[in-house]
Amino acid sequence: MVGYFCLLLIVARTSTKKTDNSTFFLGNRQSPWWLVSFGMIGASLSGVTFISVPGWVETSGMAYLQMVLGYVFGYFCIAFLLLPIYYRYNTTTIYGFLAQRYGKVAHTTGAAFFIISRWLGASFRLYLVAAVLQSLVFDELGINFIWTVIITLALIWVYTNRGGIRTVIFTDTLQTIAMLGAMCLTIYYVYISIDNSNGIFNTIISQEESKWFFPDATDGRNFWKQFLGGIFITLAMTGLDQDMMQKNLTCRNLKEAQLNMITLSGVLVFVNALFLSLGVLLLIYARQEGIEAHGDELFPAVASYAEIPIVVGLLFFIGLIAAAYSSADSALTSLTTSFCVDILGIEKMKESRGLLIRKRVHVGMTLAIALLIIAARPFVDASIIKNIFTAAGYTYGPLLGLFTFGIFSKAKISNKWIIPFAAILSPLLTYFASWASPLYLNYIFGFEIIILNGIIMTMMLYFSSSSVKNFPQVKR
Repeated sequence: MVGYFCLLLIVARTSTKKTDNSTFFLGNRQSPWWLVSFGMIGASLSGVTFISVPGWVETSGMAYLQMVLGYVFGYFCIAFLLLPIYYRYNTTTIYGFLAQRYGKVAHTTGAAFFIISRWLGASFRLYLVAAVLQSLVFDELGINFIWTVIITLALIWVYTNRGGIRTVIFTDTLQTIAMLGAMCLTIYYVYISIDNSNGIFNTIISQEESKWFFPDATDGRNFWKQFLGGIFITLAMTGLDQDMMQKNLTCRNLKEAQLNMITLSGVLVFVNALFLSLGVLLLIYARQEGIEAHGDELFPAVASYAEIPIVVGLLFFIGLIAAAYSSADSALTSLTTSFCVDILGIEKMKESRGLLIRKRVHVGMTLAIALLIIAARPFVDASIIKNIFTAAGYTYGPLLGLFTFGIFSKAKISNKWIIPFAAILSPLLTYFASWASPLYLNYIFGFEIIILNGIIMTMMLYFSSSSVKNFPQVKR
């Protein structure tokens, strides 16, 4: 861990010469698109994907691939619908669009929902990694979980504090290489430890857990539920998320940013298929050896099993650290950027004062993530990835509605305070609908809950807008 961190620090120091706010927020808009695209693979996957997706295979098969196909469609929508808007408005954060479309209140509301959403998401993603590191390493050293969290976040703060998103672009490239390399080598070593000579491809597809297409409408894994959920989760958690879009805004121009998105969409299908294949192999090996581990516990249990080659444990550790850091560093940077730009209006301040405030906010965001991880430990579910996507349906839904109405309608909203009111009411109504639908409609919402949330938010904005007042009235 120390050696890996030292390598990260070297990359961070050599890749960042300037340390002003422009470098921290936008990387001076000089990042090569292919470097951004490759680095975003690691940031998109995170430590949760590294552990939870293989563990998810036991209960859901490869149904996750249906959602991943939805991701591809969502990435194309981002590339050709959202990115042109962001580059045309030329703002430091994507929520600058809301300021120009609706005004300051909407700008602050959108940024606030992003900050809450990303704070929760980043904290729970990092929690999973910290919990695994605690059980595998720090318990043996007699180090308390609180110190595990503090040490992990302190290391991330150290190498992102100087260069921000510019540093993240380069360090994420290194971490993506480490994570993908660890995954591919782990697949190989686990396969050769299995008592099977049918070939790796035949071994994987012959398992019941390799099923990926589920047409039954009553099944929670139904294709259209997963596919549509994947589209809108991508639009919200990537296209309307400063964390992911901040990297795109560092590209030299719109065309390169679009190339980044299209390339990323194709690569992620292949990478997620490999993670699911790894999950099948882990299940086969666990059953062969009588290892009692399920869900998020499966990969760590096999990696630390005495009979498995020790290199698997080392690769798991490196891959986990790489996946965690590549997601957490960009989350910390984007939270700092959004709070400074969207909430505090740092761009209107003198450079020296803005630099001081940005550094203080960076420390504050680091502490906020640490406190949430520590406080949430007694309450977190063992299978985190499903909960993250479910929570995203509620927290990102108002953003989806805000951007949808803002892009596709030119109507004005005279009372600006309707926007924060609707943004709070929309998730509450969505939760009520998800509770009532099984009782009265015999329908259970899955990840497509974000669509309902976005529709409710959009409709509330519509009925509060000038378009309703101008709607032709029927004469009696």
